[in-house]
Amino acid sequence: MTAQEEQALHLFETRVRQLILSYQKLAQDNQRLQQELVEKQQALDEALAQNQQINMDYNNLKLARMMTVNGEDLQSAKNRLSRLIREVDKCIALLNV
Repeated sequence: MTAQEEQALHLFETRVRQLILSYQKLAQDNQRLQQELVEKQQALDEALAQNQQINMDYNNLKLARMMTVNGEDLQSAKNRLSRLIREVDKCIALLNV
């Protein structure tokens, strides 16, 4: 083998080693990025689940707020009901006459 062929072979081996090292580095980077992607997807899923739970809690709170009656509203409703009962009693009394 001539010196020129040996030099070409040595250069070829060097480039093949460089390609192998580059491939290994890219494979490691790819694996790391795939793992990050999985972690980010899990974090996104957790955030979406938390968001959904918060929305459900908010809707339940709105419903509970609509259903609660404060003291002023309760007294007003009692007074109105008492007036209606008195009117019904008067009507019954008029019918019995």
